[in-house]
Amino acid sequence: MKEWRRLVRSFSYALQGIVHTVKTQRNMQIHVAAATLVLAAAWWLQIPRSDVLLVFFSIGLVFSLELLNTAVEAVVDLVSPKWHAKAKIAKDASAGAVLVAAILSSGIGITIFGPPLLKKIADWM
Repeated sequence: MKEWRRLVRSFSYALQGIVHTVKTQRNMQIHVAAATLVLAAAWWLQIPRSDVLLVFFSIGLVFSLELLNTAVEAVVDLVSPKWHAKAKIAKDASAGAVLVAAILSSGIGITIFGPPLLKKIADWM
């Protein structure tokens, strides 16, 4: 029973981190809004399940890296309250990781959503 409580507590801490990041980080709020729109579009366009799984993976990757970016920024601010070149490198590199994932996800999205979206538009014309 004690192990179960520890497991539940660890999940609780993880959820607190996610909630904090969504509440306080503008970029994470943008990612959540974009993910909601993308998933609604996947339903509307009737994207095949295998492609939707790739979309979910992309969303998870971006969310995960945004969470790590938030953690890196918090730790850097804690240990280096004053500006420091190495602190800047750490923050910039973690932000860059999010950017790479977001660009990759955008490419995946264009590849998956482009043809069905163009077909919908053509059907309307």
